[in-house]
Amino acid sequence: MAKLIALYKHPENKEAFDDHYFNVHGPLTAKIPGLREMKVTKFSGSPMGGESKYYLMCEMIYDDMESMQHGMRSAEGKASGKDLMGFAGNLVTLMIGEDA
Repeated sequence: MAKLIALYKHPENKEAFDDHYFNVHGPLTAKIPGLREMKVTKFSGSPMGGESKYYLMCEMIYDDMESMQHGMRSAEGKASGKDLMGFAGNLVTLMIGEDA
């Protein structure tokens, strides 16, 4: 399994972020070819107490790296990336990983 992981810092306006993320960006991303599963986690705190450094995480799971790369190069993948940079480019950190 290959994963594209998006970590989002806390947005200034959480309500507006959530509205766009769950009603526009999430559905757009869900259309990417080869995407097997999309897991979204909203962080509620830190084990050390206080607020987490990150607000939200999305794990996009593919069968393998080739499937993920194909999905990212697709029209749907490009549309998702363009939308991401438009509404959260300054908030997001993207990482690629594989199950160990």
